[in-house]
Amino acid sequence: MEEKIRPSGPGRRAVVAAASVVPGLRSIAFRLRRQRISRRYLRGEGLEIGALHRPLPIPRGVSVRYVDRMDVADLRAHYPELRDEQLVEVDIIDNGETLGSQPDASVDFIIANHFIEHTEDPIGALANQLRVVRPGGILYLAVPDRRKTFDADREPQPLDHIVRDHRGGPAWSRPIHQEEWARLVEKVVPKEIPARVQWLEDHDYSIHFHVWDPDEFRLLLEFARDQEHLPFAIEQLARNDHEFIAILRRT
Repeated sequence: MEEKIRPSGPGRRAVVAAASVVPGLRSIAFRLRRQRISRRYLRGEGLEIGALHRPLPIPRGVSVRYVDRMDVADLRAHYPELRDEQLVEVDIIDNGETLGSQPDASVDFIIANHFIEHTEDPIGALANQLRVVRPGGILYLAVPDRRKTFDADREPQPLDHIVRDHRGGPAWSRPIHQEEWARLVEKVVPKEIPARVQWLEDHDYSIHFHVWDPDEFRLLLEFARDQEHLPFAIEQLARNDHEFIAILRRT
């Protein structure tokens, strides 16, 4: 029977390790696949967005600065489930969707693992991250496979929904996603869902706004490249246990 990753508690952003018959071997294989792809593609100087307690191991001679929307103290307050985890020191406080503090074409790579599902405008997030990467550089994305995580009960958003979020702004869909999260991920009883949605909004809590499997995510990437004219080529789309890794090269 396929194991599903579950949140560590109501509203948790952190993805906890799935149970397995051989959890040690499974975990090792998962980490090695990430490291192998990292060694193949990452060079020079870059950024990692939202690393928290699980930064990507990077090759020798490569340097990385860490970006998050809060400093470590505020992150610990916002995510109390991580109180016992070692968080990376945040070098740059910025919105990972916009990277407004970062100049164009200023880094060789950006790592954004388990991040794009938290974005309200995934196409806009891709555009802003590619803006900051130099031509020839890499965007390294690890994305949870909705079928193998606590999002398993959710349906994927149609592509036209994500396009509307990009072209018209995501405010219209924000309460829809929050309601779905409360109902299908947190399993809040129906009468308490409105109050939970209000809590998520009041606390600006980072939920999974959009979810994909690898084929659905490829369709999004192809649309962003071909119809929105984002400057990238898809170098690799690799399955990795409960996630898949997309390597985009800035053209």
